Amino acid sequence: MTAQNVRWGILATGGIAAAFTGALVDLPDAEVVAVASRTEASAKGFAERFGIPRAYGDWASLAADEDVDVVYVATPHSAHRAAAGLCLEAGRNVLCEKAFTLNAREAEELVALARGRGSFLMEAMWMYCHPLVRRLKALVDDGAIGEVRTVQADFGLAGPFPPSHRLRDPAQGGGALLDLGVYPVSFAQLLLGEPSEVVARAVLSDEGVDLQTGTVLSFDSGALATLHCSLTGGTPVAASITGSAGRIDVPDGFFFPERFVVRRDGRDPEEFTADPADGPRDTLRHEASEVMRALRAGERESPLVPLDGTLAVMRTLDTIRERIGVRYPGEA
Repeated sequence: MTAQNVRWGILATGGIAAAFTGALVDLPDAEVVAVASRTEASAKGFAERFGIPRAYGDWASLAADEDVDVVYVATPHSAHRAAAGLCLEAGRNVLCEKAFTLNAREAEELVALARGRGSFLMEAMWMYCHPLVRRLKALVDDGAIGEVRTVQADFGLAGPFPPSHRLRDPAQGGGALLDLGVYPVSFAQLLLGEPSEVVARAVLSDEGVDLQTGTVLSFDSGALATLHCSLTGGTPVAASITGSAGRIDVPDGFFFPERFVVRRDGRDPEEFTADPADGPRDTLRHEASEVMRALRAGERESPLVPLDGTLAVMRTLDTIRERIGVRYPGEA
């Protein structure tokens, strides 16, 4: 790192890579110095779009670039293990999109690699870095609604997605669960930890991926989480946390909320809203800022997105897939 800036490399050139790079451009202490894709043409086009000085037509060249402090991995999750592993092996720090990997085994391999080499690694679970989500968690942790009894959350898109779309491609880790369901699961585990029991049902596509999945997570505390994800219908993308002394409702976009309402027993509802100074509600800059804060502090993982929490979510996603019968190519 320079005294002022953290130097980023971008691995992949799709829509989420563009959104994240756009967020980095708005941060005065971030500098995007390189981008890589499987083709030189794609990398050069992306570089020209964002004014990035170096463009590579292969991942290895970016991983070997000594001027890169941290690589943002934005490939489909089926390639996360290979892409993030390549960068970690080369000594780069890594921010890797979610779902973190295809399965818990791959996630464990990446975490072991990062910890063994003393490199920074973080899942790009931007929800955990969102200021209003952090405020919600603090209220729950402080007992604002008593002991949590239930968590409900959903994330569904209307589609339709044709069979050729990556979301329906088993080879790319397709299905609702890893792309969308990771948010409700991560939200529930942010508040309740890892479940002790998992029940799930799904509707599968002809390709063998889940078109929609519903799950109930049980916790040793006695709490339950009822979660849903879908590629076949748009849902409210809402969440609700019920406690022994009240409830918190997040009426829209629970993983990047604009507001939430706390309803404590015996008191008037209290609304919490996003601070306009934090920027647009859908900005990715909060996770980028957390990565840079951690790197400057010499931390190897973020306390907001701890690796043990990422592994716990991956174990839950594995169990859900086992319950609904979804397996990806190459898995046992």
